[in-house]
Amino acid sequence: MKLNRQQLSRLGGAVALPSYTPEMIRTGIAHFGVGGFHRAHQAVYTDALMNQGLALDWGICGIGVRSEDRAMRDALASQDYLYTLVELGDEPDLPVRVIGAITDMLLAEESPQALIDKLADPAIRIVSLTITEGGYCIDDSTGEFLAELPAIAHDLRHPESPQSVFGFLCAALAKRRAAGIPAFTLMSCDNLPHNGDVTRKALLAFAHLADHELATWIDHHVSFPNAMVDRITPMTSAAHRQQLAEQHGVDDAWPVVCEPFVQWVLEDKFVSGRPAWEEVGVQFTDDVTPYEEMKIKLLNGSHLALTYLGFLKGYRFVHETLNDPLLRRYVRAFMDLDVTPQLAPVPGIDLSSYKDTLIERFSNQAIADQLERVCSDGSSKFPKFIVPTLNRLIEDGRPLERVALVVAAWALYLKGVDENGTRYRIPDPRAEFCQALVADDDKVRERVLGVEAIFGTAIPQSEAFIAAFELCYDSLRKLGVTRTLQTLLGD
Repeated sequence: MKLNRQQLSRLGGAVALPSYTPEMIRTGIAHFGVGGFHRAHQAVYTDALMNQGLALDWGICGIGVRSEDRAMRDALASQDYLYTLVELGDEPDLPVRVIGAITDMLLAEESPQALIDKLADPAIRIVSLTITEGGYCIDDSTGEFLAELPAIAHDLRHPESPQSVFGFLCAALAKRRAAGIPAFTLMSCDNLPHNGDVTRKALLAFAHLADHELATWIDHHVSFPNAMVDRITPMTSAAHRQQLAEQHGVDDAWPVVCEPFVQWVLEDKFVSGRPAWEEVGVQFTDDVTPYEEMKIKLLNGSHLALTYLGFLKGYRFVHETLNDPLLRRYVRAFMDLDVTPQLAPVPGIDLSSYKDTLIERFSNQAIADQLERVCSDGSSKFPKFIVPTLNRLIEDGRPLERVALVVAAWALYLKGVDENGTRYRIPDPRAEFCQALVADDDKVRERVLGVEAIFGTAIPQSEAFIAAFELCYDSLRKLGVTRTLQTLLGD
């Protein structure tokens, strides 16, 4: 049965349905980047509130600024913006829910002005973002805004027809300011350290280049809460859609699958109100720093520690990698010995239990999380998820071999062929540049570690790290993942 409003009442049984109707909802949030994570996280929390009769004035209007976003818009529009959330885990009878919190989705390429008008609408009081780690146009090595990027340069020349997220935000905020409409809260939901601070820096940098007075107004009126977000959300596959149809009779063009675990820790800094997300499990705090440090260094860092080694070994799913005893021991050693000593106490969290939970989540066979997803965009992930840990290890004079192996595995992964001779694509916007770094084995160390935008300045100057990297890279290339891990772990 095709999922849409007309057919909704015919669904039942194990599928939970919204208790509200479209007529009851007013839009209060605009969201850039409607992908799997947003639909499994922020939209789900908002839907849960709506099912309690709350937050009905906080419906979500999706926004797409990339041509690739059309596929999502068309899929959702074909089913009245409903979609199915399927939780996957090793335990039975996990929830299957139809989510109705998204009310519409606008595409920049169809009408830039309609998008600016929507963002300038007084009803929009929160604009949220999941635009990936690389979408904030910040040079990781210098911390500077990349004003020379083509879309940014275009928007500075043509503010009336922007192409970038920051161009649209400034155009809308300029219109709100001119009309005396209060500013909105700009809320990042991306996996970035201090994601609100990064968002503020990027938007103000763009605004100062476009209109200094507008930048000053934004600085005084827009708020940028930091957040820690967490839910493993693999790419939806044809098998997921088929399974949903066979088991529950739902024909959904683009359902979202995710693990049962979900977490959102959020600073309570909203200038124009917010949904009562605390009623459905969101933890509000004055300072999200210890939570995000824990999550980014332990979860995201460990994901990178396992993903490239697993991919080189021939695995293609996260749970397969964790089922390998050597890789499981290695990842836990990385967590316990390299990351945990760097973490401050986290209110309400027992770190040992948290790490146990991570191993359980990574081992979730039912979710079948793809290593390709975790591998993707490595050139943007390393500066945020691994480099801070590595810099601290160098500074403290700690052992470097385990983290050097993460970097060495990524370098070898960039060659595009695993230990079984299977070739694969490199899912990274800078794939061509990254692969050129490893074209000559004799120069891999200089070229890879010399990319300041990824590894900064301290790492390529550390003789101890250089030696550890070269040892790990040569061992992986000549002996393979298993023998390298056996040596590293003392087997």
